[in-house]
Amino acid sequence: MKVDFYETLGVSRSADDKELKSAFRKLAMQFHPDRNPGDEACEHKFKEINEAYECLKDPQKRAAYDRFGHAAFENGGMNGGHGFAAGGFADIFEDIFGEMMGGGRRRSSGGRERGADLRYNMEISLEEAFTGKTAQIHVPASVSCDECSGTGAKPGTQPVTCTMCGGHGKVRASQGFFSIERTCPQCQGRGQTIKDPCGKCSGQGRVTEERSLSVNIPAGIEDGTRIRLAGEGEAGMRGGPSGDLYIFLSVKPHEFFQRDGADLYCKVPISMTTAALGGSFEVTTLDGSQTRVKVPEGTQNGRQFRLKGKGMPVLRQPQVGDLYIQTAVETPQNLTRRQRELLEEFEQLSSTENSPQSSGFFSRMKDFFESFAEK
Repeated sequence: MKVDFYETLGVSRSADDKELKSAFRKLAMQFHPDRNPGDEACEHKFKEINEAYECLKDPQKRAAYDRFGHAAFENGGMNGGHGFAAGGFADIFEDIFGEMMGGGRRRSSGGRERGADLRYNMEISLEEAFTGKTAQIHVPASVSCDECSGTGAKPGTQPVTCTMCGGHGKVRASQGFFSIERTCPQCQGRGQTIKDPCGKCSGQGRVTEERSLSVNIPAGIEDGTRIRLAGEGEAGMRGGPSGDLYIFLSVKPHEFFQRDGADLYCKVPISMTTAALGGSFEVTTLDGSQTRVKVPEGTQNGRQFRLKGKGMPVLRQPQVGDLYIQTAVETPQNLTRRQRELLEEFEQLSSTENSPQSSGFFSRMKDFFESFAEK
């Protein structure tokens, strides 16, 4: 006795088309024979699932089934056989199983395939990122065979239509109740075969060579930027279109500058006396110019000075970032006897006004812990 179609798909009798399709997809993926080779129970279940869906997806058949049940399709009433209806099972399984149902890698006519994309890693300096440059790179890649003009066939001959698939690139195999389309094993889905392959490329239609390419790197390029060179990847199989070449850029760390977007940062050590008395120093920016930075009296460690417009250019924009100079006050070392005497004398003459931060800090710390102990 046949199982109720609605029960087979696990849906209610009020299920709409969307629910039916979703239930069918889920069950078909679970019980498909290719996923359960040699399992007769799964094959039988798969047939039941397909039969139920073929009926319920059709409004007229569903109406007849709802009224008369399985009797409505006796004596060949359901399409008179067990083949898959056009636009039904095969359409759905092309989405589910891809290559198995003919939904694999697309090939152009004549068996031509698009070449693979290539990746090239390039490291540049911060100065090169600042100014931009034109770089020459050497890329080993597949190029179209000049002897056979990319066809893969011996000069004077041409590829012929595959006798197994008739040029379709797919073959259909029937397995009892259902049929499946697969990539043709003879031509690997190209639809053509080569009887006399080219001696230079062995029928591939391409050979490996090293190419020299020019790459334009614009000013302001950032670390991790990807540049695409269309059509500069591997040549396609048998005259197919070439893939693309992607240049992945990395900017080397700089000895003096750190980058944050369009802004640059540079830490500059200054002497204790310059910080205390004031002064100035010169820094060289990335464009090679010298810029003088004035240090006011009493400059503290870590203070930043902004040099407007001395940073990195913004990619393909007229704006330019800024350069930030951060001071690092250096404590004197290797003092002579006289230097030590002078510093000791300075210490004796110093007051809290000379070092307000340190004296204020310790005072606040003392008050905090005294008030904490009283609680």
